[in-house]
Amino acid sequence: MGDKTKVQVGKLKPGRYVLIDDEPCRISDITVSSPGKHGSAKARIVAVGIFDKKVRSIVKPTSAEIDVPIIDKRTAQVIALTPDTVQLMDMETYELYDVPIETGVEDEIKDQLREGINVEYWETLGRIKVMKLKGEGE
Repeated sequence: MGDKTKVQVGKLKPGRYVLIDDEPCRISDITVSSPGKHGSAKARIVAVGIFDKKVRSIVKPTSAEIDVPIIDKRTAQVIALTPDTVQLMDMETYELYDVPIETGVEDEIKDQLREGINVEYWETLGRIKVMKLKGEGE
């Protein structure tokens, strides 16, 4: 998949996604400092990893470009559950994926996974994360 693109730092907002240390992260806070006598305005970005939940922060000039992950949001059906993995089948391509429950499933829905239900999953940079349950007909 395409994986990533570049966006100017000054155009980012909380809730968007960036790559920090090659890890896709959701921006939780951005603080912009005013330009100094000899420099440009700088943005301090605080973001949380989608997969590892680690908080990361970076400081970049607002005029610089930063990598942003391209996230493919898709629907899959839960085919099988083991204590460590959930097997998904994409509802369009019928591809099967084994996703580790520890890092590949949002904490809020881990206890609600059942065989036969539909979920929304995100694919980015060759990794998959189950984000939410989908209702009937969604």
